[in-house]
Amino acid sequence: MNTIDIHEIQRFLPHRYPMLLIDKVIDYTPNEYLVGIKNVSFNEPHFTGHFPARVIMPGVLILEALAQATGLLAFKSAEDLHSDNSLYYLASIDNARFKRQVEPGDQLKLEVKLVSSKRNFWKFRCEASVDGQLAVSADIMCVDQKIPK
Repeated sequence: MNTIDIHEIQRFLPHRYPMLLIDKVIDYTPNEYLVGIKNVSFNEPHFTGHFPARVIMPGVLILEALAQATGLLAFKSAEDLHSDNSLYYLASIDNARFKRQVEPGDQLKLEVKLVSSKRNFWKFRCEASVDGQLAVSADIMCVDQKIPK
């Protein structure tokens, strides 16, 4: 099994607290799939307002966690993608479905599978689950672009 710890994740992704939403990668195969983990903690800032009476992780942040997982898989699949003069951007989200609420104390399992890649566009099938129950599924497309100077 291939793994990626938080230090290596930070080398590939520009995100930092509170927007870095992957704690570790427990398995991946370049050009195929990646499985990441997000430990959901009550201390995260979005829980103070979403929703105070019944805290749940915002769906858009679950989608962001999945998009970050696609970035890690793309970088591991094409190591030359990662450079200081380019960024990996979210291009589209299709077929997003929300099936289960995610709460503090949950461990979110992020699974992304590469569907296709052409030039700098990458398409993925993504699922986030908690304890084997599907929470969110979506098709995500991302693009690697040079940073304008």
